[in-house]
Amino acid sequence: MARVFIISNRVALPNAGVQPGGLEVALKATLRKHSCVWLGWSGEVGETPQTRRIDRGDNSYVVSDLCTADFEEYYNGFANRVLWPVLHYRLDLAEFSRRDLSGYLRVNARFADELARLLQPDDLVWVHDYHLFPLARALRGRGFANPIGFFLHIPMPPPEILAALPNHENLIPALSDYDLVGFQTDGDAANFARYLAKELGMPSHMSLRLGSGERAMRIGAFPVGIETRRFTRMAERAVRTSLVDEVLRSIPGALMIGVDRMDYSKGIPQRLEAYERFLAAYPQWHGKITFLQITPKSRSQIPEYSDIQQAVNATAGRINGTYATASWTPVRYVNRPYSRTALSGLYRASRVGLVTPMRDGMNLVAKEYVAAQDPDDPGVLVLSRFAGAAAEMPEALLVNPYDPEAVGAAIARAMEMPLEERRRRHAALYAALLRNDIGKWGDRFLTALKGDRPKPGSHAGAALLNDLLAAPRTAAPKPH
Repeated sequence: MARVFIISNRVALPNAGVQPGGLEVALKATLRKHSCVWLGWSGEVGETPQTRRIDRGDNSYVVSDLCTADFEEYYNGFANRVLWPVLHYRLDLAEFSRRDLSGYLRVNARFADELARLLQPDDLVWVHDYHLFPLARALRGRGFANPIGFFLHIPMPPPEILAALPNHENLIPALSDYDLVGFQTDGDAANFARYLAKELGMPSHMSLRLGSGERAMRIGAFPVGIETRRFTRMAERAVRTSLVDEVLRSIPGALMIGVDRMDYSKGIPQRLEAYERFLAAYPQWHGKITFLQITPKSRSQIPEYSDIQQAVNATAGRINGTYATASWTPVRYVNRPYSRTALSGLYRASRVGLVTPMRDGMNLVAKEYVAAQDPDDPGVLVLSRFAGAAAEMPEALLVNPYDPEAVGAAIARAMEMPLEERRRRHAALYAALLRNDIGKWGDRFLTALKGDRPKPGSHAGAALLNDLLAAPRTAAPKPH
């Protein structure tokens, strides 16, 4: 029986005693329906790296340690200090070194060697995210002709930005060694197609066969969703827990929530500035709204992340220093993680969900906020138009996160929105979540990887390169 090999930077080991991450939630249905082998980094760093295998039912988990040099060059270096900022449109933050690129290629080659010991000719390979761009090329170089798919969970910028990436002429075309390259949105897929046309000279009427032999690469949009109904049920229970009750009893008026890890792509300092502009422009809401921003620390060893934390601390302190009273603190800024169950209850209790990244591949917080709402009295989602989720959620209040006055006005509109309008917007948003439930995501991708064509017009199907090159670019949603 053919197996599905899942390759990612980190592997979610079974019974690890931690909250499931986004990738684990996204792959849950695939792991349940197929015999899978999940391979990647263990998260451990040591001078004598080891590889371990754990078998659970029909699935196996193969994890390898990294040595210190690999961790610094592959992970901290090229992946997080070059690819992450460039793919999030932040060329000013990229710090390139040939040593880090060498480490990035070396770890990809090591993963390819681990795969080479396990792959059978009929196995499918599904590679995830920017850490592993060249993995298919490394496998092809070892003689493997298996179907290999790739999915990018973060944005794919336009060719003008990609071309500023050092060594882009080797790194980005390496994706052509995959049979299927998937993205979160049609815009991301179109950006990649435009790069191929501009940098490799591929005309819109070209054959889909790239490289040698009979293999053809296809690209398409496969937007990641959530377990919608399950999350709704979770929120219905969690809103009655002591945590939510204590939060609501401790604040006057309504709750507004933001949940992000500490990262410059999330726009947390700009979000706080927008809230400050809201408080200045709408004094009638003083004492009647509290903004809870939950931001677990992330990648603290990278200087840019420490700088963001200092900026957030300073802005939150300034807002509270200016507007707080003895009975009201405008901003509650929390640096610790909460379980998905606890967050679901807090989402449901919040009148406004403020999700305003500067750039995001999808952003599942926006979807979880909508799924958590009480349909009889729903809150309002204020969403950045630069989040991938905006393409599926036009009924949210879409905003430009670079315009703090506009975001502040959207907060005021959300707080003042009549119940009937809130219900109408929520119903449309919830229906969109159901259409793209995460339980169907893996099957859509694997079906396309095996060569089956989606129905015409299917948003989640694989779009042909010709169509993406020939069609006009989809405009970004207009703010409401």
